[in-house]
Amino acid sequence: MGSPLDVSPELAERMINAAAGAAADYYRDLPGRPVIAQTSAAAVRAQLPRELPRTPVRFDRLIRLFTDAIAPNSRHNGHPRFFGYIASPGSAAAATGELLSAVMNANVTSWRSSPSATELEHIVTGWFKQFLGLPESAQGVLVSGGSIANFAALAAARSQAMPQVAAEGIPPDTRLRIYVSQEGHFSIDKAAALLGIGNASVVHVPVDSDFRIRLDILARQIDADVASGCTPMAIVGNAGSTATGAIDPLHSLADIAAHRRIWFHVDGAYGGFAALSPNLRDEFNGIGRADSVTLDAHKWLFSSMGAACVLYRDPAAAQAAFAHDADYTRPIGFAHDESFAFWDYSPELSRPARALPIFFHFSHAGADAIAAAIDANVRCARHFAATASSIATIEMLAPVALSVFCFRYRPRGFAGDLDVLNQRIMAELQRSGFAYLSNARINGKFALRGCVLSYRTTERDMDILMREVMRIGADLCKT
Repeated sequence: MGSPLDVSPELAERMINAAAGAAADYYRDLPGRPVIAQTSAAAVRAQLPRELPRTPVRFDRLIRLFTDAIAPNSRHNGHPRFFGYIASPGSAAAATGELLSAVMNANVTSWRSSPSATELEHIVTGWFKQFLGLPESAQGVLVSGGSIANFAALAAARSQAMPQVAAEGIPPDTRLRIYVSQEGHFSIDKAAALLGIGNASVVHVPVDSDFRIRLDILARQIDADVASGCTPMAIVGNAGSTATGAIDPLHSLADIAAHRRIWFHVDGAYGGFAALSPNLRDEFNGIGRADSVTLDAHKWLFSSMGAACVLYRDPAAAQAAFAHDADYTRPIGFAHDESFAFWDYSPELSRPARALPIFFHFSHAGADAIAAAIDANVRCARHFAATASSIATIEMLAPVALSVFCFRYRPRGFAGDLDVLNQRIMAELQRSGFAYLSNARINGKFALRGCVLSYRTTERDMDILMREVMRIGADLCKT
C-alpha cells in the first residue's frame, strides 16, 4: 500500500473536484450568510478536532469540516455588506491560481528556482509600473503585505541616506527623520523601530481639513530638523490613507523631496490601484515620481490575501539594503536575466508563487473591469455620504476621497456620550451579522468607519446599511 502523501492522479482529481464543489457552494451561499458568525472561541474549538491525527482522515470528512464548521465560523470578507477595515473579497480566478500555485509548491527565491513564476512576477509588476507611470527600469517584488512593503521601501531609503549602514550600522550620533502625515499607517512607525531608527524619528505632520498633509508645515519641519543636525531619510505620501482614504498632494511632495534630495515613498497599499480608473487617475498625479511605492493586490485589485508589492525606481537602492552573497546561493552557470534573485530586493528568501493568482485574476477580469468595479465602490461610498446629507441624525466626519466613509449617529437632543453610543451601534451591527463596520477616531471623535471594497456591493447595500444604523441607534436611545 502506498503512502497517503503520494496519491494517484485520479484520487487527486477527486479531491480537487470535492474542494471545487465546496467552493462553489460557498460562493452561492455567501450573500445569504451572516457577515460574521455570532460564536465564541470555545464554541469554535468544540467543532474542530483537537487530537493529533495519527492515522489518515477521510478527505470527504475534511470537506464536511470546512462546510459545516470552518466556513460558517468565519468572517466573510466577500459579503456585499462587509465594510470593515480594507479587506478584499478575492475572486474565483485568483483562488484557482492559488490552487495551482500550491500544486507546484515552487519556492520563488530566484529565476533558477522557478523560471516561469519569476517571469510571471516580472510581468505582473511590470503592469503595475505601467499604470503608475514608473519607468521600465524600475524593479518590483511581491511580498506578503503592505507592512512588509513599507518596511522594505524604508530600508532602501535608509541605505540611500547612509550608504554604509548595511556594513557598519547606524552611528550613535546620527538622527534620521521620516516624515509622514498624521494619517500615515502605523506600519511606518513599526518599520522605523525594526530598522533601528526608532519611533521617535517618525515626524507626524498635521493635515488639512481634507486630511491631506500640510505642505507648509512639512517644509518648515524639514528645514528645522536639518538646522538641528538631523538627516531627513524619507518622505511618505499617502495614496489612500487607512482611516479616511485621503490622498496627499503627491506631485508637491515629489517636488519637496527632489529639491531636498530625500527619498520619496508612496504608501498606496489601499488606494494605489484606483489609478487604474480613468475617472480617478488625476488624483494620483505624481505617484510615478516616487522612489518607491507600496501596493496591496489583496486590497483594491480584489486578489487573494497575502500579495502586496513594493516597486523601486532605482533597483540598486534596494540591492544596497538587501543583497547578500552566500556560497550556497551563488548562481553558478547562470548569467544576465537567469541570475536574477528576489532576495536582493526584500527581506524574504523563501517565497510562494504570488504572481500566479494575480496573473489569473487580472487576466481573467481585465483592467477595464477592475477599474469599473473600483469606480462602482467609490460611487457607493459617495452615495452613502449624499444620503447622509439629507438625514439630520447622521453626521459625516470626513470627506469621501475614495471608498472610505466615516460618520456617526447623532440624534437630536441627545445629552449622553456620542462616542459610547456609536460604539454600541457598531457592536450591535456586527452582532446582527447583517453588515459590518469598523471604527476610526476623526478629530477626536469616535467614527463609524466603512470601506467599500467588494465588486458585489451596490447602492442598495448602502441604503440597507443606513437603515440598520438608524434603526439600531434609535432602539439604543430608547433604552
